[in-house]
Amino acid sequence: MPELPEVETVKNELAPHLIGHKFTDITLLWDKVVKQPSAEDFRSRLIGQEITGLSRRGKYLSIHLSRGDELVIHLKMSGSLLIGKGSSAPPKHTRAIIHLDGGTTIFFSDPRKFGAMWLVKDSSSITGNLGPEPLEASFSPEVLAKRLHNRQAPIKALLCDQSVIAGIGNMYADEALFYARIHPLRQGGSLSPEEIARLHQAIQQVLRTAIGNKGASMVNYYRPSGETGTAHFEFKVAHQGGKNCPVCHSPIQRIKVRNRGTYFCPKCQPAP
Repeated sequence: MPELPEVETVKNELAPHLIGHKFTDITLLWDKVVKQPSAEDFRSRLIGQEITGLSRRGKYLSIHLSRGDELVIHLKMSGSLLIGKGSSAPPKHTRAIIHLDGGTTIFFSDPRKFGAMWLVKDSSSITGNLGPEPLEASFSPEVLAKRLHNRQAPIKALLCDQSVIAGIGNMYADEALFYARIHPLRQGGSLSPEEIARLHQAIQQVLRTAIGNKGASMVNYYRPSGETGTAHFEFKVAHQGGKNCPVCHSPIQRIKVRNRGTYFCPKCQPAP
């Protein structure tokens, strides 16, 4: 699933192609990709609107429009937003095509059909239950400590809980816990102030590095150009089962934490 670094990359790379342009048409090849409003209202309200900006909240992308609407998109497990020009043929699994003035098209490709779009007046109606943004200046070790206070759930599950922190998923939770030397089954409320400080730093380091590498293309993630990201080439434990830890050379292990495949080093991240 595209996580914060992937969605941030999509936002950054789409912006020059979208801002200042108008919707000329919307082709819905699968109506159920639109969750709100009806497919007919979705098309009629979008056509003619100018794109004034893009933003990201957690794993959600928001496209800001001239009449005060926001087009909110979630790529879910396998979605991609791909740029086409002129008569470009839709990629396989395209569910919607956004047509812009100047001949640019944006293909919403989604093999697993979990992706979704909403057209709303206020994106907080969709994203209002999300936790803090981990890369904002207001996200401090003290904020992280409050989010974890008295929590008995495994820290891996808490990091992936979007109501605790927005944007972190499986891959980057594994990487952050490795850098912070914390076992994924540790109860969130059991972390010491020193461990919380290490985890806070690790979260921000891992996410910023991944954004710099344009996201991780493990399975279905593609940048708007169709190119892949390279963040996965620097993963230390995520999806590295069967390899050795780059620090201590112990075999990296895989376990399930709340039904999520989880990778860690048993020596660098000692069990609770």
